[in-house]
Amino acid sequence: RTIRVWLKRDSGQYWPSIYHTMASPCSAMAYHHDSRRIFVGQDNGAVMEFHISEDFNKMNFVKTYPAHQNRVSAITFCLASEWLISTGHDKCISWMCTRSGSMLGRHYFTSWASCLQYDHETQHAFVGDYSGQITLLKLEQNTCSVITTLKGHEGSITSLWWDPVQRLLFSGASDHSIIMWDIGGRKGRTLLLQGHHDKVQAICYIQLTRQLVSCSADGGIAVWNMDISREEAPQWLESDSCQKCEQPFFWNIKQMWDTKTIGLRQHHCRKCGQAVCGKCSTKRSSYPIMGFEFQVRVCDSCFESIKDEDRTSLATFHEGKHNISHMSMDISRGLMVTCGSDRIVKIWDMTPVVGCSLATGFSSR
Repeated sequence: RTIRVWLKRDSGQYWPSIYHTMASPCSAMAYHHDSRRIFVGQDNGAVMEFHISEDFNKMNFVKTYPAHQNRVSAITFCLASEWLISTGHDKCISWMCTRSGSMLGRHYFTSWASCLQYDHETQHAFVGDYSGQITLLKLEQNTCSVITTLKGHEGSITSLWWDPVQRLLFSGASDHSIIMWDIGGRKGRTLLLQGHHDKVQAICYIQLTRQLVSCSADGGIAVWNMDISREEAPQWLESDSCQKCEQPFFWNIKQMWDTKTIGLRQHHCRKCGQAVCGKCSTKRSSYPIMGFEFQVRVCDSCFESIKDEDRTSLATFHEGKHNISHMSMDISRGLMVTCGSDRIVKIWDMTPVVGCSLATGFSSR
């Protein structure tokens, strides 16, 4: 139930400077660097604001915001409008005025709101929820409107990242996958990335080097090369019989009766999307250009079309050595922080991986 500030000493070691004990367990946090303001969401639905002194040795309580009726899941602060925006397990997004502390508006969803991203210029909010849906909202002073909903994940949304420059939205989910949504292109283009073996807990897109960093609950850290032309994964086709050998699937009673055959189980080729039986899809292959970094089911004809160079990985994988629950990146210095369910906080130098230097910021790639 504590919020702590750690200072790096001349020896290179981090030491606890100050801490504050909260009335309820902390569930979300947002820190505004320039104004040194910290907003902490709690299990009881409240958000508390603190101001940190210049020497980081004092933490002053500012005010409490009655944002939610249940656990706060995500917080963002907009200095230009002085808005505090948050999502919670009471199935809503709320936005409050930090000057007055008053509630400006709320919008409710059909399931827990789990993560949030906000575009400060356009006042668009992206909210992921436990049903696997992402809702795009336009927030006004006292009202909001639903722009669209994005559906593509088979599990709850666990993390979102919005890149306002290229207008790309990245989402990670408990289905172990990441989807890139091209919001700016308006063509609904989506790219699927599958390289984790557990739920994706956090993502960060580095716009200057076109790299995506993702962390999963099993400690996996992936760095994806997005600076190449990737292929969209096809929509899965539906059929009552195998689209290769035309054998009926087990629910196709009429064809089974007519041909006196036993129905087969339906599978799908990840490369072409066709509905195929097990005999026509005996092979497995990775196909990184489509986001499949480990082996997936492909039909036999697609397997023959995949060359060895097509299987070259387009991501690098690293071991965090603890079950990562949160991640944050200081992109300008190439530093990453991971927090684990083992109560350990790790600070990573990502410069060898993401192509930037601590001294000069990003180098050209």
